[in-house]
Amino acid sequence: MNDLLAKTREICQMFEIKPSHTKGQNFLINEKIYDDLVKAAELGPEDTVLEIGPGLGFLTTKLAERVKRVVAVELDDKLASYLKTGFAARDTANVEIVNSDILRFNPETLAGEKYKIVANLPYNISSIFLRQFLSANARPELMVLMLQKEVAERIAAAPPDMSILAVSVQYYSDPEIVREVKAGNFWPEPKVDSVIIKINVRAENHSTAEDKLFFRLVRTGFSSKRKMLKNNLAAGLKIKASEAEEILVASGFDPKIRAEDLSLANWQKIFGSFRRFMV
Repeated sequence: MNDLLAKTREICQMFEIKPSHTKGQNFLINEKIYDDLVKAAELGPEDTVLEIGPGLGFLTTKLAERVKRVVAVELDDKLASYLKTGFAARDTANVEIVNSDILRFNPETLAGEKYKIVANLPYNISSIFLRQFLSANARPELMVLMLQKEVAERIAAAPPDMSILAVSVQYYSDPEIVREVKAGNFWPEPKVDSVIIKINVRAENHSTAEDKLFFRLVRTGFSSKRKMLKNNLAAGLKIKASEAEEILVASGFDPKIRAEDLSLANWQKIFGSFRRFMV
């Protein structure tokens, strides 16, 4: 780890790269964890990988050795320039560096290829990134992400600790925490620990219109955490609380249940029961 830290410092000094807190730039300096990211991605020689936040390219290099194509999206101009120069000098033909904001990147530009995502995500865009790529028409087959520990635990939660984020991710995929990564494995050292999380995206057809209605119901259910589900649904759907309770009981639910107590399967059942009110 000390060797990788020294190399990281040297590159940053040479190219006048100053890690930005606002951009979430904390460089991973433990090679073993890079290897764990690669292993979790289950890569094959025909794979295309979309890498987000390639930083100094240590992970990019490992990915390029194993797959057909790597598209690495880097927001920072200096880092993108360094990466383009470095991979061009090594004549690494299967790596494309895109200097762009990942939230403006259209996955359909991957020419209809199946792809996987491997990313050391800036933590401040985690939720919006997941919503954007999981609901896209061109969804990845698999995501392996480095996320803030607290966020990853929320994603992989089960009742009675569910949240809108957990339901949103689990609606499209099966998340699994691979391992914890302590803050000391990064430079500069962040204030929080991280985890590697593996998100297996299910190959299902989705109706955009129905998905929007489903998540509208979920947001309604979570609209006031202190209230029982029946009251939130009644207020949001403009029906009587007694009617909402009657429908919940008829669907097999405790009338006092709260949104955080519901699994994804529960939400899907409730959506079926309340679908007629979603106009």
